[in-house]
Amino acid sequence: MGFIKEFKEFALKGNVMDMAVGVIIGGAFGKIVSSLVDDILMPLVGVVTGNVDFTNLVYKFGEGDLAATLKYGNFIQNTVDFLIVALCIFCFIKAINKMTAKKEEPAAPEPAPEPSAEEKLLGEIRDLLKNK
Repeated sequence: MGFIKEFKEFALKGNVMDMAVGVIIGGAFGKIVSSLVDDILMPLVGVVTGNVDFTNLVYKFGEGDLAATLKYGNFIQNTVDFLIVALCIFCFIKAINKMTAKKEEPAAPEPAPEPSAEEKLLGEIRDLLKNK
C-alpha cells in the first residue's frame, strides 16, 4: 500500500477529523477562558488582595547582574489560570453530557420472540408428563 494512500485513509477517518475539530474548538475556548481570567477575574482578585499584580511578584537571590530571579507571581498567575480553565472545561463538559443524556432516551425492551413450533410441542409434552 502506498504512503499517500495510507495517509489518506488515516487523515480521513472519523476519529481524526473529530479530534481536529476538538483541538480547534478547544483552542478558541481556551482564548475565551484566558480572557475571562485575565480581564475579569484577576482584576477582581487584585481588588480583594489590595491591587497586587501577581506577575510582578519576584524574589531575587543575590545582587547585581548575576542575581537569580524567582518569578513566583507569574507561577501563581498561571496556576490560577489553569484552575479556572479546568473548572470551566469541567462545567462545559458536564453541561454537554447533561444535554446529550436527555436526548438519549432508553429504548423500550424488545418483546420476547415467539417460541418455535418445536418449543411449543416440547412444552406440551412437559405439561402432560407433569399431570401423570
